[in-house]
Amino acid sequence: ARDRDAVGGAAAPAPQAATAAPAPAGSRDASASARAVTSVRPTIHLLRSTALRDRPGGKVIGRLTPRSEFDSPTVLPVVAVRGDWLGVVTARLPNGRVGWISAAVRYQAHRNRWQIDVSLSRRSVEVRRNGQIVQRFPVAIGGEGTPTPTGRFAVTDKLLTGSGSSPYGCCILALSGHQTSTPQGWGGGDRIAIHATNLPQTIGTRASAGCLRAPTDAIRRAVDTVPIGTLVTIRA
Repeated sequence: ARDRDAVGGAAAPAPQAATAAPAPAGSRDASASARAVTSVRPTIHLLRSTALRDRPGGKVIGRLTPRSEFDSPTVLPVVAVRGDWLGVVTARLPNGRVGWISAAVRYQAHRNRWQIDVSLSRRSVEVRRNGQIVQRFPVAIGGEGTPTPTGRFAVTDKLLTGSGSSPYGCCILALSGHQTSTPQGWGGGDRIAIHATNLPQTIGTRASAGCLRAPTDAIRRAVDTVPIGTLVTIRA
């Protein structure tokens, strides 16, 4: 379930934010066309370690490496471009923060057509490709005292547990977000994820420590199709 993009080669030109071209007057497909274009998100696959800064050319606040915490390729969504600096979403920062890296670093540029939208009030996940919903499924959300964080995150890893009886079920979409309200005595780290579960009866309820528990078939399909670096928006 790992990202299989080839690596190697020189650094690509800095990604540019996608914009939709004006549609002809009276075009029936104008809105659909705009959604398809603006839903394409540039991502970069790091090939070398690089400094992470708090603003373009600013203070170094960390370091990004070509492999993630869980040993996946480091693929980052680019959410802003300022001159020769790229604003990225990364698990190295607190929720809601954008980090900045130099566009001169060695990387491979990609165009990601996927996105994930989560509604906590509806307790549902929508997976989109080119702006169109291709998958929708229910989830359990964070319980009282351990709410699921809201905001903009990214898929950092696609993991297989090797056991359906694991608390995480068969598979995991790890996210860049952090749970800031971990339960007392919790030893499972603070990263949030969308994952399967060995307690399927909890799906659709407020039951987790902050993660989103999904049906096995649904999360298995998402792990198979959604690329690392995909943006995930979690709303109340």
